[in-house]
Amino acid sequence: MNLDGFSMRPLTLELEKILVGGRVDKITQQNKANFTFTIRQPGKTFLLRLSTTPQNPSVHVIKKSPENLPEPPTFCMVLRKNLESGRIAAIRQHELDRIIFIDVDSIGAGGKIQTFTLAAELIGKYSNLILISDGVIVDALKKIGTNSSRVRTVLPNQSYQLPPAQDKLDIFAVDVEKILERIQADESARLDKAIMNSCQGFGPQSVKETTFLSGLPNDIKISALDDKDFDSLKAALIEIRENFSPCMIQDDAGKILAISAVKLNYLHGNVRTFETLSELLETADGITGSYVPPDKERFTKLVNNELRRATNKISVLESELAAAENADDWRIRADNLSTYRYQFKDHAEDEIIVDNIYDGEKISIPLDRRLTIAANVQIFYKKYDKLKRSTKFIAEQIELCREEIIYLETLSHALTTSTAIADIDEIRTELIAGGYLKENKKRSALSKKPQPLKFIAPDGTEILVGKNNSQNDRLTFKIAAPDDLWLHTKEITGSHVIIRSSNVSDETLQLAAELAVHFSKAQNSSNVPVDYVQCKFVKKPSGAKPGFVIFTNQRTLYVTPRENIQNILLSAQD
Repeated sequence: MNLDGFSMRPLTLELEKILVGGRVDKITQQNKANFTFTIRQPGKTFLLRLSTTPQNPSVHVIKKSPENLPEPPTFCMVLRKNLESGRIAAIRQHELDRIIFIDVDSIGAGGKIQTFTLAAELIGKYSNLILISDGVIVDALKKIGTNSSRVRTVLPNQSYQLPPAQDKLDIFAVDVEKILERIQADESARLDKAIMNSCQGFGPQSVKETTFLSGLPNDIKISALDDKDFDSLKAALIEIRENFSPCMIQDDAGKILAISAVKLNYLHGNVRTFETLSELLETADGITGSYVPPDKERFTKLVNNELRRATNKISVLESELAAAENADDWRIRADNLSTYRYQFKDHAEDEIIVDNIYDGEKISIPLDRRLTIAANVQIFYKKYDKLKRSTKFIAEQIELCREEIIYLETLSHALTTSTAIADIDEIRTELIAGGYLKENKKRSALSKKPQPLKFIAPDGTEILVGKNNSQNDRLTFKIAAPDDLWLHTKEITGSHVIIRSSNVSDETLQLAAELAVHFSKAQNSSNVPVDYVQCKFVKKPSGAKPGFVIFTNQRTLYVTPRENIQNILLSAQD
């Protein structure tokens, strides 16, 4: 879903128009890949997002101020030291590469103006932010040494080197006729490959749109084209160069198929157009969820590992329980061997076959020839006693393991739905308290605890939704009143939902139940059972894990969330 270098040309011009001359007022960092610059212009304030996420690296203006890290990392502090209070002198693109330079004039030692350049290299998984002064690297978000790359290193105090150049033509800088000559010279190549090899900054989307506009197939050989075909290709190149219309193509499920600075006629799907590329990129970020709170991935991996461990453990315990439940086999062997012991000699047989004293059927009894018959009898009785005693213990361990799996699934679900640093911080505390995370609780810079999601039903009733186990407990037992209605998906991991009313309409109950389904593991299912009951009938057992409750007097309704539930979710208030 990355923009190619061709689409970054209008993006650069767009940013240059509104940001050059502005003062860098504040620099913040949201996670390891995302930064936000607050830029002041006379009478206006702009938020510039710089993102190096591999899925959608970009530099664009956003409307809503994002949540920031409580403690800025080192690179953020370097940017603040050198760029804050400086003025943006230029925003430029390196040819048609996916590299955007932001020049900032700052006041240095002795009151002299010093120009810093922030290079935003937006190259998929190799994306990086590099701060440069007088051609020398001051610092970089991702430092690249010789162990990582033999071609190009990125380290402080060394000269900044551009990525290796490609021998291609800039469609904005040269005449289209020269590009056609380059394409024609590649006679044995397919048309799409020839365009890609000739036009700088063209990615697959730009190439496919060009061939579509020309009315020519992608795989036709250059040698098969005639003068009329090249005239059509020329017209297509001129059209794609001059007609910018930021657009997004989505499938029926809402998945983004492509984003581009030009309208993509070749691609079928639901087309959305935008006034600016910044608006397009911000919308794409919101859909793809490119913002990942710090530690979310680490905690998700930890919880998944614990889930696998617990699942494997319960499998082993069930095997042991099956063996323990066969304890009577060892007692029967011992009883039979004790009865027939005088008919056999010690150390003579590895196995004996006798008539079972209980049913008269033949029974085979394995022996340890190193031991006497009497000693084998004692071994059998001891094994029987051990297995019999262990049956209860193993059953208890299996039950505890099942409870742990249910609890870990609630943590996994909470991590999946969490999008804020404060929510992840609550999960961190829970992991530490549960003994899953071996670290001290970090002192948070947050002034208050995160609140549950809040929705307003059409009749004005407030509906609250917990986002993790800690919020679920706080919501159910501290925020909700005894007569408020409590909802939860039946025997399915999910959030606690509270309707703040003792007199609930059918419409509000239906909406709350749909929210309970959406914020559960069954969100993509239909006809999902949802239990509901007044909060006074919900109890928390002594010593129970966070989020675990018991309840009585519940009723159940079956819910399939409506298709426009996403529109309702957009109205949520934290």
